[in-house]
Amino acid sequence: MKDAIIKTVDVTRSFPIAGGRNFVAVDKVSMQIPEGCLAILRGRSGSGKTTLLNMLGALDMPTGGEIFFMGEDITGWQEARRERLRREKIGFVFQSVSLIPMMSAFENVEFALRMAGIKKKRKERCEECLKMVGLGGRMHHMPQEMSGGEQQRVAIARAVAHRPSIIFADEPTAELDSATSISVINLFKEMVEKEKVTIVMTTHDTSLMGAGNVVYELEDGKLI
Repeated sequence: MKDAIIKTVDVTRSFPIAGGRNFVAVDKVSMQIPEGCLAILRGRSGSGKTTLLNMLGALDMPTGGEIFFMGEDITGWQEARRERLRREKIGFVFQSVSLIPMMSAFENVEFALRMAGIKKKRKERCEECLKMVGLGGRMHHMPQEMSGGEQQRVAIARAVAHRPSIIFADEPTAELDSATSISVINLFKEMVEKEKVTIVMTTHDTSLMGAGNVVYELEDGKLI
C-alpha cells in the first residue's frame, strides 16, 4: 500500500444536546487513506460522513482521537495554522457548488489561486484546469449560464488549481443526474492520475462505490 496521506486513530466528534447529554456523530473511527487514490466515504444521511470529512479537511476539530496529515499530527493545531494548511495543501468541492455568481468560470478559478497566494502564471493555470474539466470553450461564461454539471466542473477546476495534495468532495454528485454523476467520477479518476492528487468524496449512492480505490462505509458514526 502507498503511504497514507491521512490517518486517523479513534477519531470521535460529539456535540452537546439538551439535558446535558452528548450526541456522538463520529465514534472512534480509525482509517488510512493512501496517497494518489480516489477514496469514497459512503453512508446514509446522518451516518456521520460529512462530519468526518470536515475533520479530515481541518474544517472541524475532533473531541477525541488523533488525525495525521502527511505524517504530522494536526489534532491540536490552532485555527491560523489549520487555515494555512487548507489554503496551501487542501481543495474542497461542495454539494452546493458555491461558485461566486458575479464571476465567470475563469474568474472563479483565478480567485482560488489568489486566495492561495499564487502569483505566477495564474492565467495559464486557470486555462489548463478549465480545459482539463472540459470547459475550455466556456471559461468566460457566468455560472448562471451553465448547467449544474458544468458548474460542478468549474468547482472541481477551482479545487485543483493551486495543486493541493488532497481534495475533499462532499456529495459532489448528489444534485446531478446519473450520466453527469458518472462523468464527474471519471473526471476525478483522471485527475488522480494526471495531477497526482488524492481525492476523498462522500456519497450515499451505492452505484458509485465501485469507482473508488478505497471505500469506507459509515453507519451511526461508526465504520462498518
